[in-house]
Amino acid sequence: MTETLIVLDSLAERRSKYHEADVVVVGAGVFGCAIAYALAEQGRSVILLERWMKEPNRIVGELMQPGGVNSLRKLGLGHCIENIDAISCNGFNVFFYGDDVRMPYPYIQGLLGADGKAGTKTGKDKEDGPRPQGKSFHHGRFITQLRKSCLDHPNISVFETEVVSTIQGDHNPEILGVETRTTNATTGEKEKDCFFGQLTVVADGYASRFRKQLIPQTVPIVKSKFYALELIDCQLPSPGFGHVIIGASSPVLLYQIGTHETRVLVDVPEKLPEASPANRGVRGYMKNVVLPALPECVRPSFQAALEKDSKIPQSMPNSWLPPTKQSVPGAVVLGDAFNMRHPLTGGGMTVALNDVVLLRDLLSPEKIPDLADTVAVRRAMDAFHWERKRLTAIINVLAMALYSLFSARNPELAKLQRGCFQYFKQGVTRDPMGLLGGLIPDPMVLAYHFFSVAFVAIWLDWKATGLWKVPLLFWNAFWILWTASVVFLPVMYRELLV
Repeated sequence: MTETLIVLDSLAERRSKYHEADVVVVGAGVFGCAIAYALAEQGRSVILLERWMKEPNRIVGELMQPGGVNSLRKLGLGHCIENIDAISCNGFNVFFYGDDVRMPYPYIQGLLGADGKAGTKTGKDKEDGPRPQGKSFHHGRFITQLRKSCLDHPNISVFETEVVSTIQGDHNPEILGVETRTTNATTGEKEKDCFFGQLTVVADGYASRFRKQLIPQTVPIVKSKFYALELIDCQLPSPGFGHVIIGASSPVLLYQIGTHETRVLVDVPEKLPEASPANRGVRGYMKNVVLPALPECVRPSFQAALEKDSKIPQSMPNSWLPPTKQSVPGAVVLGDAFNMRHPLTGGGMTVALNDVVLLRDLLSPEKIPDLADTVAVRRAMDAFHWERKRLTAIINVLAMALYSLFSARNPELAKLQRGCFQYFKQGVTRDPMGLLGGLIPDPMVLAYHFFSVAFVAIWLDWKATGLWKVPLLFWNAFWILWTASVVFLPVMYRELLV
């Protein structure tokens, strides 16, 4: 015991005095905090760097799917969603031009409950243990809890400092650490600082300043923006469920983030005519197009939030950034800096936390005693690139495919949108919700259901057109299948096979 304390004190001194550790993590967001904590739990010495340690105010990263909750508990961080007024999410209620269908998460054996124990299934219909639940919350409160866990960990030292560049070896491309600017508490001036680690993990978010240097072949593709309002005491049609509204030009997402607060995210594609300056911009779009499309019980609180002030609501870009293999020794880029998808399905934190669980196991001291062994780390990262795809490819492809359908920018996509809703109305929700929740890591299940939706869309189109118009029916069927393939296959290929 005494020897352990001496070693911990020695490592803590090296971190605080010499700024040296096994791992330097850039960014104390969801991924950065989780990977720092996971590696520290294995006995690694970790330095965690964050530009701004105040509670962040973001409009995404507020809905965690059940798969993400399960990964959080595997990491020993399940307490971070307790005592922050988080709301349980039991599934989604999808509204389609006034009609709706409620889709709960399916029971999945082996999920961890709040007590850390896995549920079991003892009979055909008998369930013992927790049913899957997502959690929604104020993003800043969750991040504060994650950071507190890191601050309290004896193997982690947290520094508030702005990382400005990486430090590279003189004779090889290996990254040795990072250079930062730290504000002097006495003078207020920013002073140069350096932090060194055997491995540098860059997790500085969607607007990463190091992505171009470390994975230059990747550029995020911005699809649209989410504009956010916070509704107070909103009466939701299905409390305890997320809500997706299809009826405006682009989808609207609602979910409760506290006892009294509900987040509404309005998707606005680039150059949307209904949100043009001539139509009074985003606020005009919200008032004239979105408001009438909402369930009647939601409209009063939405209108009150919209009229609260005259500012343009807070927004975030919705981007697609496929994952890419990395080859820079001594450093890896991860989290949103590495891989993004449209946040419509709320899959970002599930991907991030699943990645941390995988990396924790691949980089464990039993497998890689010394993280300075760049060959071993490179081998582990190659394995990580492929192993993560069974789950993350599903979440990423589903997010991009559903966004294409729910925003329906052409007649064929509108037919697929109608087919998708009818598919759910027929009661086919177990597998789709399992995929959405990060609970079924099987890409072939996703492919089966996506193209099943296409055939339902074809059947609905045939009924609407008239079964006697045979040439037209086959022509329409061809274009629906072609559109489904164009939406699904390129993204699936890029996410799963590259």
